[in-house]
Amino acid sequence: MNRLAHETSPYLLQHADNPVDWWPWSAEAFDEARKTGRPVLLSVGYSSCHWCHVMAGESFEDQDTAGFMNDHFVNIKVDREERPDVDAVYMEAVQAATGQGGWPMTVFLTPEAEPFYFGTYFPPAPRHGSPSFRQVLEGVRAAWADRRDEVAEVAGKIVRDLSQREINYGGTEIPGEEELAQALLGLTREYDAQRGGFGGAPKFPPSMVIEFLLRHHARTGSEGALQMASDTCERMARGGIYDQLGGGFARYSVDRDWVVPHFEKMLYDNALLCRVYAHLWRTTGSELARRVALETADFMVRELRTNEGGFASALDADSDDGTGRHVEGAYYVWTPRRLAEVLGDEDAELAARYFGVTEEGTFEHGQSVLQLPQQDELLDAGKVASIRERLLGARAGRPAPGRDDKVVAAWNGLAIAALAETGAYFDRPDLVEAAVGAADLLVRLHLDEHARLARTSKDGQVGANAGVLEDYADVAEGFLTLASVTGEGVWLEFAGFLLDHVLARFVDEESGSLYDTGADAERLIRRPQDPTDNATPSGWTAAAGALLGYAAQTGAEPHRTAAERALGVVKALGPRVPRFIGWGLAVAEAVLDGPKEVAIVGPAIDEEGTRALHRTALLGTSPGAVVAVGTPGSDEFPLLAERPLVDGRPAAYVCRHFACDAPTTDRDRLRAALSGRG
Repeated sequence: MNRLAHETSPYLLQHADNPVDWWPWSAEAFDEARKTGRPVLLSVGYSSCHWCHVMAGESFEDQDTAGFMNDHFVNIKVDREERPDVDAVYMEAVQAATGQGGWPMTVFLTPEAEPFYFGTYFPPAPRHGSPSFRQVLEGVRAAWADRRDEVAEVAGKIVRDLSQREINYGGTEIPGEEELAQALLGLTREYDAQRGGFGGAPKFPPSMVIEFLLRHHARTGSEGALQMASDTCERMARGGIYDQLGGGFARYSVDRDWVVPHFEKMLYDNALLCRVYAHLWRTTGSELARRVALETADFMVRELRTNEGGFASALDADSDDGTGRHVEGAYYVWTPRRLAEVLGDEDAELAARYFGVTEEGTFEHGQSVLQLPQQDELLDAGKVASIRERLLGARAGRPAPGRDDKVVAAWNGLAIAALAETGAYFDRPDLVEAAVGAADLLVRLHLDEHARLARTSKDGQVGANAGVLEDYADVAEGFLTLASVTGEGVWLEFAGFLLDHVLARFVDEESGSLYDTGADAERLIRRPQDPTDNATPSGWTAAAGALLGYAAQTGAEPHRTAAERALGVVKALGPRVPRFIGWGLAVAEAVLDGPKEVAIVGPAIDEEGTRALHRTALLGTSPGAVVAVGTPGSDEFPLLAERPLVDGRPAAYVCRHFACDAPTTDRDRLRAALSGRG
């Protein structure tokens, strides 16, 4: 019996027809384990995970393997994107026991949910020193049958060890100049000056670190910080990790040179990178940064927007290669022969040089991932546009990668912030409208009458799983950005509702530390808590940033205090592991700069002078600056209170802690005040 057919998770639905007797994560599954005296086999993955698909095909679709699993285990399948709390708790155990992690994650549990044996992907036959999945199953079954007391002792020790990992880095001391300078020095040591980015292969796009570097440059004038940010962005944009035809970024590069990506495309990566490139353009005026920001925004709207107005989670790495086989990267790669079939011989030769397509190939089987390896442009803009259009049209005829249509609240919050700012910077009201549409969906579907947030929805049906800290924080960040861009105070109000939940349910009042789940959430073997930034800002640092932004907009001292206490973890970890707390460092830069609060008042929001000052304010580089725009006396934004026009003209007030400099009607003076320094 398979119980996944009525789930909303695309990943679980992919396994609905397996011969494995899967259960979703539920109390009923553990009741079954206790009743039958069998251990639990927990398998965690996500829909666009390449190795999850591989293990499913090799093992979960195999009748003999499935039969053994059904006879000896209670099998639970979890989508890590729907239940990041479950994933986090058991991944911590896997990493502690094996020194590494990844997906699919395979964990064997007692009926009390205590882990006792771990792994990730297991092959169908022994390989490279790794046992086969069947050998693992048989070994665990034998241990459970013959050495139950030993298994229980191991499980109890693991749970005790995990329970002692409480993180109490909250406090009243925020990171100062010294800690941020040490963090910058640490990044400099790990920086790859030849290729951009940090560390070796595989290389992940360091979006949150780049945000810190841009903010540090804005506040201090550090040219080294700006150089690392701009060079890394250029190398990524010219590499195979960036889709040179359709825009958007893949999950990571398997090599140090950004050439060969792991081809899955995630909403969160593209939202974060869209915003980073828009901020880089805001700082430098780089045409490359402008193009990549807009192309990435257009990719998200074109390929990830759902019928309900939200944004889907991901596109798969694999697709049909035209022979019925699902192959990684099949949708994206080219050969000289394929170029010639689309472009003709002459243009194909030009395109091969321009995009780095060779006979030997840069990927597998003589195929190449498109890049822009030349610093100088080989073709004029018109020819490039023609070639790209024809290749993109031909690629659209290939079998497309699958799409995970699940709408994740946190990642949609990141997309809302990116699209709102990109639309405002480049006069693209359609992008702002897309951000508003996603925000409307979250309010309409994901928020209940008590402003509690659901983690996911799909096809207009809200999921059963409660939002975690990153959901509340990232959605609040998106709403705050939307409020600054649109001048609609309702988004500030909704952000306040969410952040009140953060203060009430996620913050430890005594230490100021934050938890990833609410105090009233389902009890797991431990309450997950991770302040480090990974593929996305951690809930901890995202909450610090949103709380700080809300306090700057409203003057709310409890929110400011909570933000500063949360940054104690950045003071502790920033100098030691700056690559893994980039968003926390970026928030710390905002605290040191104020952040600045900008009130724009005019006779009407859409009046020409008001719009000009508003745009100038949005383009200011002061770290974490907030913007409120409206008419004098408007009660939608507290920043606008008692801020009159100047001689009947639109005016800008630049403030810190609601104490303002003299107002100005001059855009150049406003621009100088928001340069990030002083």
